[in-house]
Amino acid sequence: MCVCICMCLENNLKMAKSVELKNPHLNAMNSDYLYHLNINVPNTKDTSEFQKQFGDVRVVCAGGTKSRMYELALHFRDLLKIKKEDSEIVDLSESGHRYALFKVGPILCASHGVGSSTFSVVLHELLKLVKYAKCDDPVFIRVGTCGGVGVPPGTVVVTKNAYNGLLRNEHEIFILGERVVRPAKFPQNVIKDILAYGASGDDDFQIISGNTMSTDCFYEGQGRIDGAICEYDENAKMSFLKKCHELGICNIEMEATMFASVTYHAGVKAADVCVTLINRLNGDQVEITMETKKTYESRPFLVVGRYVKKLLEGTT
Repeated sequence: MCVCICMCLENNLKMAKSVELKNPHLNAMNSDYLYHLNINVPNTKDTSEFQKQFGDVRVVCAGGTKSRMYELALHFRDLLKIKKEDSEIVDLSESGHRYALFKVGPILCASHGVGSSTFSVVLHELLKLVKYAKCDDPVFIRVGTCGGVGVPPGTVVVTKNAYNGLLRNEHEIFILGERVVRPAKFPQNVIKDILAYGASGDDDFQIISGNTMSTDCFYEGQGRIDGAICEYDENAKMSFLKKCHELGICNIEMEATMFASVTYHAGVKAADVCVTLINRLNGDQVEITMETKKTYESRPFLVVGRYVKKLLEGTT
C-alpha cells in the first residue's frame, strides 16, 4: 500500500516562527531524552532552562564527520568574530559516543554519519531540540561532499530538488508495514538566498543550483562498477548517468531526499550544499590528492558562512 502525502510548498513556507512538529504525542510527554545526542529535556512543559542553552540558535548545520563539523564550528567562530575565551568549542554530545554537536553562538554544528539512516536519527532529535528550545525560525543546512554529474570537481552544488534511486522527486519510508511516500523539496527562497549571498567575485570555483540524486548505497546504488558486487556493464552505467544528467541532476550523494522530505514535512527551512569531488561521467574513483580534497571541502564552508552571516544580520 502506498500512502502519498502531498503538500503545497507555498503553504509550507508560511510557517510559524517557532517550530511546531507534526507529532501530537510529544505534547503528552513530560520529559524527552534525546538519546543519540545524549541531551535530556527533563521538563517539556517548562523548557525555560533548556531555552537558556539553545534558544538563540538560528542555524543548524550538519555534515558527515565530527572532525569536519569541528572545522566548520571554528570557521563560524572566526567569521562571526567571536572571541575564543567567549566560545570554547566543545562536543556537547561526546559522552553519548554516537554523534558530535558543537555550539558557536547562534549556530549548531552536528555530525550525521554516512547515509540517510544515520542522518535521520540525529535529524529527528535536532528538530525536537529546536522545538523545545523555542528557536526562532531556524534554518537547517547540510554541508558535505558528493560526486558530480557533468560538472567539474570542486563545484559547489546547492540542491534544487532531491531525487531517489528510481529518479523520482520523492522519499519513501516504510511505516507500520506500509510504504509512505513524501515530497523531497527544498524551499526555493532559501536556495536563491544562498546563491545570492554565498558567492564572491574572488571565488575560483562555481556555485550552481541543480537537482541531486540521493541513494541508499555508495556503490551499486550510484551505478559504480568498482564495488564488491556489480552485475551491469560500463555501457549500462553510462546510460543511467546520462539519464540523470538529462533530468538536471548535477550531483549524487546519500542524504538529500530524506533531508528534504523530513524538513519539508516538519515545516522548517532547509538547504543542502555540497562540493563535488569527481565528475562521474569521467569515472568512479576519487583521484584528487588529500590536499585538493581539503581545499574542496572548505568551499561549502565559505558559501554557507557568507549566507549565514547575512541571515544573522537580517539582510536575507
